[in-house]
Amino acid sequence: MPVHLAHLLIVAGGGAIGAGGRHLVNQMALKLLGPSFPWGTLIVNIVGSFAMGLLIGGLVKWMPVGGGQGIRLFLATGILGGFTTFSAFSLDVAVLWQRGATMTAFGYVAGSVLLSILAVFFGLWVMRGLEP
Repeated sequence: MPVHLAHLLIVAGGGAIGAGGRHLVNQMALKLLGPSFPWGTLIVNIVGSFAMGLLIGGLVKWMPVGGGQGIRLFLATGILGGFTTFSAFSLDVAVLWQRGATMTAFGYVAGSVLLSILAVFFGLWVMRGLEP
């Protein structure tokens, strides 16, 4: 399926807003709570996941089937995706869970968290091994 330029621009516009919001939350958390813990990231992940639940729940409840694609692209994929990809991850887990794929949901959580952390460490290891 080809990517529609209009859809890409809708997502990109929302993503810029979301990323800006994430930056502002991180800066405020750093200023108010200090650098001893990644409070900004925690706040963004929780708020973004809550907002994703509200948004998708509302779209399912009030939008006709197949309707609201532009709204979903702008708000869910764009703004919330730019604000935190954890919200998309959380929605994926909820969908798997609600479909009755409990073990798949647990596997997805464990695999995503553990493999992503391992990937960060691997990337750091690779870069540290390169000559400047």
